[in-house]
Amino acid sequence: MRRVFFLLLVASFGLITSCEIDDDVNYHFEALQVKSVEMPEAFDYGEIYKIKVTYFRPNNCTFFEGFDVVKEDVTTRKVVTIGTVIEDEEEECTGTGEDLVATFNFEVLYDEPYLFRYWTGEDTNGEPTYLEITVPVNEDSLAIIAPTNESGTTILKN
Repeated sequence: MRRVFFLLLVASFGLITSCEIDDDVNYHFEALQVKSVEMPEAFDYGEIYKIKVTYFRPNNCTFFEGFDVVKEDVTTRKVVTIGTVIEDEEEECTGTGEDLVATFNFEVLYDEPYLFRYWTGEDTNGEPTYLEITVPVNEDSLAIIAPTNESGTTILKN
């Protein structure tokens, strides 16, 4: 009985290790140029906003992956649109490119103006270029949002 169990165990192990998963998909991530951005003229403290970004997709081998939003300072955000480029030798990358739209949600956590720096490409020297947009935070929105506890003390979020 032990011998049969051992043979079944060895056979099962052999089958499992001989299975080959074809994961030879070659790809890399690439920054995609931002063409334009739709943002509100001002933010209200504590609110969440949907930011609409128009970016350039260079060919049919490039797919939108998401946004890389980096906090550079308290209220400064660098935003890069990320694409996945499939490197398939059988399929030729074609197309003259197209402008597409994607969105991300942004929550206003500070009462100071926000500076957004959207990556738009590189200049002739290979230096990154940015579309910079400053959005103020409405002062009157702070009084509405700030909750208080039972003793009347203001509760602040960090």
